[in-house]
Amino acid sequence: MATTNDLKNGMTLDLPEGLFGVVEFQHVKPGKGGAFVRTKLKNVRTGQVVDRTFNAGTKVETATVDKSEMTYLYQDGADYVFMDAQTYDQIHVPASAVGDAKDYLLENMNATVARHEGSVLYVELPASVELTITYTEPGVQGDRSTGGTKPATLETGATVQVPLFITQGEKIKVDTRDGRYIGRVN
Repeated sequence: MATTNDLKNGMTLDLPEGLFGVVEFQHVKPGKGGAFVRTKLKNVRTGQVVDRTFNAGTKVETATVDKSEMTYLYQDGADYVFMDAQTYDQIHVPASAVGDAKDYLLENMNATVARHEGSVLYVELPASVELTITYTEPGVQGDRSTGGTKPATLETGATVQVPLFITQGEKIKVDTRDGRYIGRVN
């Protein structure tokens, strides 16, 4: 249990509608009336963002979310198997909890797995990953090094937009949050 005065970004609240992470909060003290806290909350399971206002000092239930560094081993049907590096325990994570991270997940890659009361909430990858391009159209004479982009298929099967000068077989760095090309890897 905590009060709205204790809210911090990244904190997880256990509300009647489900588990929500605090994205943003602001204490407001109008000239007339009582103070309140305006928050922006993100549903941990669905990713839906909602605005919520609480009266100052209201008690809210906090949720304990255990985050642990794990290694992705392999895909088993619809589940993804992760191993805890300290205990060597293996857990099966449903595809719904992995979400868009599956587009950038390679075997033996480290990821953060968040759990609440035994069930996996989500899988968080590092901000960027290095992946090899398995297919892309060759650049055409006259293409410029600045401007235009073309689609490229990565070793994970995901497709990203890359500059025209990138060739098949090159290793590139990709932002896992929005799937954006960051640069070449030497």
